[in-house]
Amino acid sequence: MKSIYEQMGGTYKQCGDYLIPDLTILEEKFTIGKYGRARERYLKEYRRCHYSYLLSTGNLSEHLHEVDVQARKILKQFISAAEKSAPDKATHQMEWVGHFNNVKASAEEVINHELIYV
Repeated sequence: MKSIYEQMGGTYKQCGDYLIPDLTILEEKFTIGKYGRARERYLKEYRRCHYSYLLSTGNLSEHLHEVDVQARKILKQFISAAEKSAPDKATHQMEWVGHFNNVKASAEEVINHELIYV
């Protein structure tokens, strides 16, 4: 008959009277940008259980990378849509800068609401 530890799978090491599981954290395979790091900070501070779950299952870096990819896609869509209605850069430089600053701020608001702080 197998012990409960053998039934659970994995490897354990004996430390005194206790069996301690050999836990390893997988190396990150993904690059994580600004939005992925913001999501990680939010999870660490406000969603500790979800953060621990993602970390222990080895899915944290993949999740953060996916959030970052989606956020950059949203930002790119906002910018490409705004280019159609942007003022002429050569003649109205300050208006052009203001226009794209507003576009970026709007996109980041959507990203924060839909991806980061969920």
